[in-house]
Amino acid sequence: MSNAWSWYIIILTLANVLGCVWLLRWTSKPVTGEAKTGEVTGHVWDDNLQEYNNPLPRWWLWMFYITIVFGLVYFALYPALGNFKGFLGWTQTQEYDQEISHANAVYDPIFSGYAKTDIVDLTKNAAAMRAGQRLFLNYCATCHGADAGGARGFPSLRDNDSLFGNSPAMIKTSILDGRQGIMPPMGAALGEQGVEEVTAYVKSLSGQSTDPSLTSAGKAKFEMMCAACHMQDGKGNAAIGAPNLSDNIWLYGRGDASIKKSIRDGRSGVMPAHRAFLGEDKSHLLAAYVYSLSAK
Repeated sequence: MSNAWSWYIIILTLANVLGCVWLLRWTSKPVTGEAKTGEVTGHVWDDNLQEYNNPLPRWWLWMFYITIVFGLVYFALYPALGNFKGFLGWTQTQEYDQEISHANAVYDPIFSGYAKTDIVDLTKNAAAMRAGQRLFLNYCATCHGADAGGARGFPSLRDNDSLFGNSPAMIKTSILDGRQGIMPPMGAALGEQGVEEVTAYVKSLSGQSTDPSLTSAGKAKFEMMCAACHMQDGKGNAAIGAPNLSDNIWLYGRGDASIKKSIRDGRSGVMPAHRAFLGEDKSHLLAAYVYSLSAK
């Protein structure tokens, strides 16, 4: 923040506080005029509600004054006025680091103990799976859903279909280092008619009803332009994250429009890496929980 903006905020904030002090002092005095203190002022509402010329209650005023003093003390101690950092030197980053350090001191030994157990064996530990579920709900449910059922563009983790394989080691690698799946756009190379034909053939791989003439033409184009990644039988190459097109699990939908868009415009999916944030031990436990979802 520039110094100009900082001073603007400081002056505006303090002016508002002083304005509150002036307003309290002004409203605490009896109304001047013909009515004496304790008498009605002549203002009437709803036929019989009358205003008396009485000062505001002292206890009520003192509560406001105490609040203002508290606010000024707070402004002096903590960073609340522009670039002024406060006399205590408190920062939210410092507070966060202290809380994380305390939590790590308490919980790291627990996660370290879980990390010494093989992932498959760890799935049989009920306490470990409860801890893994809490990690999942905190860090993964936003994309994959609280039930790990996924959503359009975000894979379900409850089935055995995984672009890079469903082994414990591959799941842990996905969590630690992330993944990036790219389907290149093929619209320019295929043309609209070619997109239509390959769509028909791709649908036929999963047993969907298609136009035989389109399917036949699409097969030749698929083998020439798509089989390198998705394999001749359409089952995909897990080594590069190419999806299986012969089952009924579709990340973006199995309808014509979704398949055509994938072929014509391509897709790009990113699973962020969690190594720096979660570390090896927590990722190990999280991998065990994810593995347990599809190993049942």
